[in-house]
Amino acid sequence: MTPGSISNSIKLKVRFHECDPMKIVWHGNYYKYFEEAREKFVRQHGLSYLNVEEKGFYTPIVKTECEYLAPLKYGDEFEVFVTYERTRAAKLIFHYEIKFEDKVICKAKTIQVFTDMSNKLVLYPPEFLQEWRKKMDL
Repeated sequence: MTPGSISNSIKLKVRFHECDPMKIVWHGNYYKYFEEAREKFVRQHGLSYLNVEEKGFYTPIVKTECEYLAPLKYGDEFEVFVTYERTRAAKLIFHYEIKFEDKVICKAKTIQVFTDMSNKLVLYPPEFLQEWRKKMDL
C-alpha cells in the first residue's frame, strides 16, 4: 500500500458458471471479482454507491486495464485486493490484485468519474467526496 491510499480485500471461490469448458475462468468474470472487492471497499469505507446516488451523483467506469498473469480454475479459492489511489480529481481510481496461493494471478485498474443525475460530467470533486477524503486522510 502506498502512502495516501487505503486498501481492502475479499475472499472468493471460483464457481462452475464462471468457467469455460476447460474449467478456466472466462476473462470477463475477473471484472465481476473486481466489482465485488470494490463494492465491499466502498461500503466499509463509507462511500457506498447508494450513498453517492443519494447525494445526486453516479460514478461510471470510464477506463479499465487488466493484465492476466495466470489462470484461475474451477474451485480455486482466491483473494482480491483493492487499493484506492489518492487523487485530487473528481475520480475514483482503484488498483486490484488477485492472488491464489500467494501467486499473483492478475493486476488491474479501474477509473470512475462523477456525473450528475442527468449524466453530465462533474469536473470538480463533490463536497461529500472532499469531506470523505479529509476524514480518510487522503
